[in-house]
Amino acid sequence: MAVAAFTPLINLYGQGSRVWIPHAGSVWCAAIILNDHVAGTSQTLEVETEEGLERHVLKIKSPDDLPPLRNPEILVGENDLTSLSYLHEPAVLHNLSVRFMQNQSIYTYCGIVLVAINPYEELHIYGADTIGMYRGKNMGDLDPHIYAVAEEAFTKMERDARNQSIIVSGESGAGKTVSAKYAMRYFATVGGASQTETQVEKKVLASSPIMEAIGNAKTTRNDNSSRFGKYIEIDFNKFFHIIGANMRTYLLEKSRVVFQASDERNYHVFYQMCAGRNEEPLAGCHLDEPEAFFYLNQGDAPQIEGVDDLKELQSTLEAFKLLGFSSHDQTRILRILSGVLHLGNVEIESGSGRGDSETSTIEANDPSLKIMAELFEIEEDQFRKWLCYRKIVTTRETYTKPMNAQAALFARDALAKCIYAYLFDWIVLHINKALRTTGKANKFIGVLDIYGFETFEVNSFEQFCINYANEKLQQQFNLHVFKLEQEEYLKEGIDWKMIDFYDNQPCIDLIESKLGVLDLLDEECRMPKGSDKSWVEKLYDKCKKWEHFSKPRLSQTAFIVKHFADMVEYESSGFLDKNRDTVMEEQTNILRASNNDLLSDLFMDKVSKAGAGKAGKSPGGPGGGTKQNKKTVGSQFRDSLNLLMTTLNATTPHYVRCIKPNDEKAAFQFDPKRAVQQLRACGVLETVRISAAGYPSRWTYYDFFLRYRVLCHSRDVKKNDHRTTCENIISKLINDEDKYRFGKSKLFFRAGQVAYMEKLRSEKLRECGIMIQKHVKGWLYRKKYQKTKSSTLTMQRWVRGFLARRRTRHIRRTQAATTIQRFVRGWLNRVQYQRVQRSTIRLQAQIRGYLARKKHLELVRNAKAIIIQMNARGWLQRQKYQRTLRHIVMVQCQIRRFMAKRQLKRMKIAAKSIEHQKKLNEGLENKIISLQQKLTQTQQQNKAFKGLKNDHDNALKELEILKKSDQANKGALKNLSSLEEELAAVKLELQRERDEKMDIVNTSEKRLSSLQSENDAKESELVQLKAELAQVQEQVTNQGQVNAEEMNRKFTEEKAQIHQEYEQERIAYQKLLKDYNRLEAQFENLQDEVHQNRAGSNMSFVSSSFTSDFHGEEESAYGSQSGRSSMRSSGVPDRGRLDQVDWEKGMESDVALTLKLQQKLKEAQRDKEKLEKRLEDLESSEAAQVNEKQAADRIRLQELEMENSKLQGDLKRMRESLADDSGDNEQLKEMMEQFEQLQDEVDRRREECIQLRTVLATASLDEQPFSLLSRSSELPEAEELFTAYETQKNVIAQLQDQLTEEKAKSREVEGDLRSELEKITKTSHEQQMVINNTINRDPVNNTELCLQHEITRLTGENFDLREKIESLNDTIKRLKRQLRAYFKKLNEMGANPSDLNASEIEQEALQHTQTPLETNLPVIRKKEHDYHGLFEYKKENEQPILKALIYDLKPKTAVQFLPGLPAYILFMMIRYIDFINGEAYVRNLIQGSVNMMKKVIKKKGMNDLEVKTLWLSNLLRLLHNLKQYSGEPQFQDGSTQKQAEQCLRNFDLSEYRRVLSDVSIWIYQGITKLMEEEIQPILVPAILEHEGIGRTGMAGGAAKSRRPPSHSANNNDMESPAHIDPQEAFNNLLSLLTRFHGILTKHGLDPEIIAQIFKQVFYFICAGSLNNLLLRKDLCHWSKGMEIRYNLAQLEQWARDQKVLDEQAKAPDALAPIIQASQLLQARKTDEDVPVICGMCTSLKVSQIIKILNLYTPADEYEEKVTPSFVRKIQATLQARAIQESQQATTLLMDTKFSFAVRFPFNPSRIQLEELEIPETYNNLHTMLKKV
Repeated sequence: MAVAAFTPLINLYGQGSRVWIPHAGSVWCAAIILNDHVAGTSQTLEVETEEGLERHVLKIKSPDDLPPLRNPEILVGENDLTSLSYLHEPAVLHNLSVRFMQNQSIYTYCGIVLVAINPYEELHIYGADTIGMYRGKNMGDLDPHIYAVAEEAFTKMERDARNQSIIVSGESGAGKTVSAKYAMRYFATVGGASQTETQVEKKVLASSPIMEAIGNAKTTRNDNSSRFGKYIEIDFNKFFHIIGANMRTYLLEKSRVVFQASDERNYHVFYQMCAGRNEEPLAGCHLDEPEAFFYLNQGDAPQIEGVDDLKELQSTLEAFKLLGFSSHDQTRILRILSGVLHLGNVEIESGSGRGDSETSTIEANDPSLKIMAELFEIEEDQFRKWLCYRKIVTTRETYTKPMNAQAALFARDALAKCIYAYLFDWIVLHINKALRTTGKANKFIGVLDIYGFETFEVNSFEQFCINYANEKLQQQFNLHVFKLEQEEYLKEGIDWKMIDFYDNQPCIDLIESKLGVLDLLDEECRMPKGSDKSWVEKLYDKCKKWEHFSKPRLSQTAFIVKHFADMVEYESSGFLDKNRDTVMEEQTNILRASNNDLLSDLFMDKVSKAGAGKAGKSPGGPGGGTKQNKKTVGSQFRDSLNLLMTTLNATTPHYVRCIKPNDEKAAFQFDPKRAVQQLRACGVLETVRISAAGYPSRWTYYDFFLRYRVLCHSRDVKKNDHRTTCENIISKLINDEDKYRFGKSKLFFRAGQVAYMEKLRSEKLRECGIMIQKHVKGWLYRKKYQKTKSSTLTMQRWVRGFLARRRTRHIRRTQAATTIQRFVRGWLNRVQYQRVQRSTIRLQAQIRGYLARKKHLELVRNAKAIIIQMNARGWLQRQKYQRTLRHIVMVQCQIRRFMAKRQLKRMKIAAKSIEHQKKLNEGLENKIISLQQKLTQTQQQNKAFKGLKNDHDNALKELEILKKSDQANKGALKNLSSLEEELAAVKLELQRERDEKMDIVNTSEKRLSSLQSENDAKESELVQLKAELAQVQEQVTNQGQVNAEEMNRKFTEEKAQIHQEYEQERIAYQKLLKDYNRLEAQFENLQDEVHQNRAGSNMSFVSSSFTSDFHGEEESAYGSQSGRSSMRSSGVPDRGRLDQVDWEKGMESDVALTLKLQQKLKEAQRDKEKLEKRLEDLESSEAAQVNEKQAADRIRLQELEMENSKLQGDLKRMRESLADDSGDNEQLKEMMEQFEQLQDEVDRRREECIQLRTVLATASLDEQPFSLLSRSSELPEAEELFTAYETQKNVIAQLQDQLTEEKAKSREVEGDLRSELEKITKTSHEQQMVINNTINRDPVNNTELCLQHEITRLTGENFDLREKIESLNDTIKRLKRQLRAYFKKLNEMGANPSDLNASEIEQEALQHTQTPLETNLPVIRKKEHDYHGLFEYKKENEQPILKALIYDLKPKTAVQFLPGLPAYILFMMIRYIDFINGEAYVRNLIQGSVNMMKKVIKKKGMNDLEVKTLWLSNLLRLLHNLKQYSGEPQFQDGSTQKQAEQCLRNFDLSEYRRVLSDVSIWIYQGITKLMEEEIQPILVPAILEHEGIGRTGMAGGAAKSRRPPSHSANNNDMESPAHIDPQEAFNNLLSLLTRFHGILTKHGLDPEIIAQIFKQVFYFICAGSLNNLLLRKDLCHWSKGMEIRYNLAQLEQWARDQKVLDEQAKAPDALAPIIQASQLLQARKTDEDVPVICGMCTSLKVSQIIKILNLYTPADEYEEKVTPSFVRKIQATLQARAIQESQQATTLLMDTKFSFAVRFPFNPSRIQLEELEIPETYNNLHTMLKKV
C-alpha cells in the first residue's frame, strides 16, 4: 500500500510533540506541547515540562520563535552529534549529558571533532589491548576514543604521505594534558621500531614527566594544570617508525613562580624537591618544608590528594637520566631551582627617607641571601647591593639610586621569574637535542596542547594572549570544517550553496593589525614614561572604529573585546610591565659572572639572542640583552603564533575539544551551564551550526532502504537498484526537494527530516501493529468458538456411548457366566484323568531307563580300557624315537661345524701363500739402496753447481717482494688493530647476549624446579588431605552424623584450586618459554647482523671465531647426557653364549633375553670378521703400493747412478778439451749443443727404462702389468726388450703355478662345502615338519624350550654357511676375471701357454656359480629374518640423512606416507645408536634433528600452516616414542610385548623430552598465531555483523531495524578499506576452520592437541568479538544479541560435527563470555531479573556487564531502555565480585594474547617398528639407511 506525500512541517508542532524550552538552572528543559500550532494563525504555544509538570505559554511571533524540537529517543545517545536529526544547542547538550551520565562514555564525535569530557576518575580504557583494538580501524567503526583520532592521523600519514597534527584545546582542568599524553602513547606504540633498535619513543614519553614537573601546577580548577602551551612534533622515517621529536613551548606563566592564589600551588618541581630534600641529588641545597618558603606558602595548599611528590621526583630524575641529562646537569638544575626558593625568602625592609629618596635594606645576617649566593655561586655583597639599588644612565653621567622596599621586591620577583623562564627554555632546548634524530625525517605528527578560551573576574595580559591564540585557532578550525563539508558535497556530486559561518578575522585584525591592541601596546612600551593609563586612552581613541572593541561604562582602566566565544573585559593594570618583561641589568651581570656554568650560560648574550630568535622558544625566553635588541613579549608571542599557524595549515588537522563537566572535580557529574559555556567557546556548536546549515543527516542507499522499506509498496522496490528504490520512497514522503539530495553513494537530508521519517515509520509500524492485532484477535476468538463447539459435541457422544456400553456389558456378563460354568466342569474332569495317566507313564519310564543305563556302563568300561592301552604303548615308542633323533642331529651338527671351521682355516692359510715372491727381490733391494745413496750425493753436487746463479737472482727478487710485503704488512697491522678493537666490541656484545640468554635459561630451569617442588608439595598435601578426609569420615560415621555431600564439596573445591594453581604455573612457564624463543630469535637476528657487518672485512679469522663461538653456545644449550648414558651402559649385563646358560633355573631365566643376546653376539662376531677382512685387504693394498714404489725408486736410482758416471766422464773430457784449446769458442758452442741433445735423449731413454723395469718388477702385484708399455711411443732397445721378456716369462711361470694351486684348493673347498651342504639340506628336509610344528608353539617344558632354541640357532648357522658359500663364489668370479686379464696380456706378448685352457676354466667356474643352490633349500619362514626395528647409518652421512629426512620433505609428499613416519625413522636411528652404545652420537643426532626442524620452520614455515603442523605432529610422535620405549612403568600400559622388549637399554633420554616439549610448544604457539592472523580480518563481520536470522535480501524479507550510521567527515567510502560481506565472511570463517581442521587431521595430529588448538582459536574469536562489542554502541540491542547467539550456535555445532570436544579442552567453552554477552542483550532488564542476570553472566567481568548495559540502545521505539536504577542494582549485587576484580587489576577488554596452558598427553603407538619400510620416493633416504 503506497503512502501519500507529506509536508515536512505537518504536525511537527502538534499536540504531544516534544520540544526544548529555556531553563534558568539547567539551560534547557524538556517539555511537551499541549495544543496544536498552525503556522500563521496561532500566536501562543502552551507547553508542559516533563520533570516538574510546570506549564508555560510561549509567544510565537515568527517561525524563529518556535522552540527547538527534540530528537526521537532512538537517536538519543548517538556517538556522533552530527548524526542527530535536529542539530541545535539543546540536542547537543542533552546527547552529551546522556552519554556521560548514563552510559559513562567520555568521548563523543562531533563531525571531525572529538569531544572529551573529563571524568575525574581513573578509567581502564587506555591499555595496550585497547590500542590493539583501534589499530587499523576507521574513525567511526568503534566507539569514540582518543585512540581513534590518533589512528586516523597515523593512517592518513601512511596513506596520503602528508604531515598531520592533533589540536587539543580546552580550559584548565578539562584534561588537555592527559589527552595529549595518550595520543603520544598511541604513536609510540604503533610507531615503535623493532625491539632490536633504539626506541626513541621511550624518550618521547619520558619528556612528559619533566615538562609536567617544570610546567604544570595545581589550580582551583585542576590539580595538574599546564601553565604553558606546547606543540610536539613526532618525526617518523619512511617506514613510519618514530625516529625523533621536537617540542615548542608558548607563553609560560612566569608570575606563578612568585605568586599563587588561594588553594593553588607553584610548579610541581618545587614541592618534589622539598619532599626529596634528604635525597643525594639535593644534598647541600638547604631545603625545608614548603611552608618555609615564601614562593610556596602563599596558596596554603602544599599537598595534592593522591600524589606522592617524592615518587614523582624520582620519576622526574629518571626521565632526566633517560634523556641524556648528566648527573652534573641535574645537580646544577636543582641548585638553581633551590636558589630561586631562597631568593624569595630574602627579606627587604624599608629604610630611611621618604618619597623618591626612600631606601631599602637587607639584614647583614640574612641566612636566605647567604644560601642563595652559595647556590648561585655569586658574590653575596654585590648582590645584596643591587637588590636595593639601581643604576641610572643618562647622556652625561651614571649614578646609583636607592629603591624603596616595594620596588626592590618587584625587582627581586622579576629576577626570580627570569631565572626560572631561562632555565625552563634551557631544559626544553636540551630535551629537543635528546629527541633529535640523525636520520632523515620523512613525515611528522604534531600534537598541540594549548590553553582554551579563558575569562575570569579580572582578566590580564595572560588571558589576552590566550584568547588571542584561540581566535587564530578558531579561524583555522572554521575554515577546515567548511573545506571538508565542501569536499564531501563535491565528491558526491551535490549542488550546494555558500554556507554562512562566523568569521573572526575582524577580531584578529583588531588585535594584530597596525594601530591594533598589540601594536599600540608595543609603542607605549617604547615610550620613556609610558603607563597603562595612557595606553588605555590610546586604545579608546584609536580602536573605537572596530566593531569588536568597546569601552566599559564604569571603568577608565579597562577595555572590552568581543571574542568568538564571549565578550571579555580586560584590566589594563600590569600590561606594560608584563609586555616589557624587564630585569635589572646589574643583577643579570652578577648572575652572568657566576661560577655556576649553567647559570652563567643562561644569561650570556649569545644564548639570549638565540633564544629570542628561535621560533620554538617561549615568549618568556632568554632575553637578557640590550633593550634595543629585545622584543616584547607580545611581539614574540605573535611571531611564534604565526609560525604555529603556518605549520598547522601545512598539515591535516585533527581536533580534540576537552570539556570540564563541573568545578567541584566530582566524578561523572555534569553541570549544563559550565558545559554549554565551553561548547560555545571551543567551537563545537559552530561545527554543529555549519553542519546543520547543509545536509547533516547522511545515509547510504542500502541502509536507508533497510530502515524505511516499510514506508513503500513492494512495486516500488527495484531489485539490485537501491538508489531508484530510495528515490521512489522519498518522492512520496517529502515534497520539498531542497530538503534532500541524492549523492553518488549517499542520501543527504536537511536537519529534522530523519526525525520526520522516523515519525512516519513509527506511525506506519503502529498501523501495522493494529492490523496484526486485529487479525490475531479474530483468529483467537474463532479458535475459542470452534473449541467450545467441539467440546460440546464430544461430551454428547461420550454420554450416549456410555449408556449403550453399559447395556451391552450386562448382556455379555450373563452369557459369560453360563459359558464359564460349562468350561469349569469339563476342565475338572480332564485334569483328574491326565493326573492318573502321567503317573503311570512316569513309573514305566523309570524302570526301563534303569535297565538301559546298566547295560551301557558295562560297554563303555571295556572300550576305554582298550584305548588307554593303545595310547600308552604309542607314547612310549614316540618318546624313545624323538630322544634318539635329537641325539643324532646334535652329533651331526657338531661334526659338520668342526669340519667347516677346519676347512675355512685351511683356505685362509692358502690365500696368503705368495710370500715366496718377496724372496726374488731381496738382493735387488740391497743394490738399489747403495745406488740410491750414491745418486743422492751426485745430485747434491750438480744442484750446488748449477743453482748458485739462480739462488742469487731469486734472492734479489725475494728481497724486492719482502720490501713490498713489509709495507703491506705495516698497513695491514694498522687495519688489524682497528679490526681487533671492533672484534673485541662485538665479542663483548655477544658475550652479554649469551649471558642474558643463559640467565633466562637458568631462570626457567630454576622456575621449573621450583614448580616441580611446589607440585610435589601439593601432591603430598593432597595425600595428607585425603588421609585427614578418611579420618574425618570415619569419625562422622562412628558418631552417626555423616555429611558426605559437604566433605565432597570441600574436597572438590580444594582439588580444583590446586589444579587451577598448577595450570597457572604451567601458563607462566609457557609464557617464559615463549619469551625465551623470542629472545633466541632476536639473538639469531643479531648474529646475522654481525655477520653482515663483518662481511666486508678481509680478516677471515674474525668470522670464523664468531662462528665457532656461536656453535659452541648453541651446543651448550641442551646439555650433555654422557654421564647418565655411561651409568646406564655400565649396568648392562655381559652377553653370554647359549651353551653357558643355566637351564636348571627353569622359568626364572629370561630365555628370550638370552637368545636375543646370543643373536647380537653372533652379529657382532660377523661384523668383527668383516672388519678384519677389510683390514687385511687394506694392509695388502698398502704393502703392494709400498713395494711398487720401492721397486721404482731402486730402478730409478740405478739408472741415475749410471747416468751420473757417464756425465762425469763427459765433463772430464770437456774440461780437458777446453784446457787444450781455450780460444775455439765455436767448437765449444757446438760441443755444448751436442751435449744438450745427448742429455735429452738420455733422459728420454732413462724414463722408458725405468717404466719398463718397474712394470716387470711389480708384475706379480699388479692386475695390469703391461699397461705402461702401451703408453710408450717408441720401442725399447733389443737388449732391454730381451731382459723384459725373460722377466715376463718367469712371472708367467709363477702365475701359472699359483693359479693351479688356487684352482685345486678352491675345488677341494667347494667340494667339501657342497657335500656338507647336501647333508644339511637332507637333514633339514627331515626336520622340516618338526620345525614347522614347534617353531610357533609355546614351549611346555624346558626340554621343548631348549629344542626350539637350538633349532633356531642351527637355522641361523645355516644362513651363515650360505653367506660364506656366496662369498666364495664371488671370489671365484674375481679370480676368473683376473685369469682372463692375464691370458690377454700373454697373448699380446706372444706367449703360448699350452698347459692352461682359459675357456675350460671359465666354463667350469661358470657351471659352479650357476648351480641352483636355492632349489634344494626348504621354505624359510619370515620369523627366521625377524628385524629388530633399527636403521643403521654411517656417522659421516648424518647431516645428509637429516637434510633428506627433515629439510627436503614437503607436506604434500608427507601426506602420502604414514603419519609421523619421519619421527619413527629418527627414533629407529636413535635405537641403533642405543644398540651400538654410541654414547657420543646420540646427543648430536637429537640436537641436529631439532635444529634442522627449527631451520625448516624458520626458513619455510613461518607463514605456512602445513609445515608447522607436519613437524609438530612428528615432534610429538618422537616425544611419545621416547616415552613409550624409555622402559618407565607409567608409559608401558599401552605397549605390546614386542614393544616392551624394544625399549632403550643404554640411554636415559628424559632430559631431551623436555627439549622436544619446549620446541613443540613453540611450534604450537606459531600454529595458533597463524590461525588467528587469518581469522582476524573476517572476525567482526562473521560473528557480530552476520545476520543469519531473518536476513533481508534484495527481493524482500522482513524489514529490520537499523541505526543511522555514524558520520565522520574523515571517514568516507573511498578512503575506507574494501567492505566484507558479513554473509560471505561467516561462510569464509567456517571454511577456514574446516581447512584448519583438515590440515591438522591429515598430518596425524593427536585429537587432544587439535581440541586444544581450537580452544585457543575459539578464545581468540571470543576475545575479538567481545572487545569489538564493548566498543560498538550500534551492536548493543536485542535483535543483534539474538543474531550473535545464532552465529555462535553455528560455531558450536561445527565443533560438535568436527568432534573437537576433548574432555579437558572443550573448545566451545572458550566462547562462554561472548555467549553470555549475547544472552545479556536478549535478557529482560527489569528489577526482578537482576538475580537472574547476575547468575547468568558468570564468565563476564563486572565492568563488562556494566559497559554492555550502558551501551544498550533499543533499535526501535518498542524496546525498553535500560534505566540507570537497574544498572545501579546490578552494580550493588555484583559489588563483591567487583572488589575482587579490582584487587586482581582486571581490564575491561579481554586479553587477545592470552594463551591456555598447553598439554601433550601421552599417546602410545601400536605400530611395530620392525614392520616399517622407507618409501623409495622419500628423497632417496633408503640408500643411506639400512634396516637391521
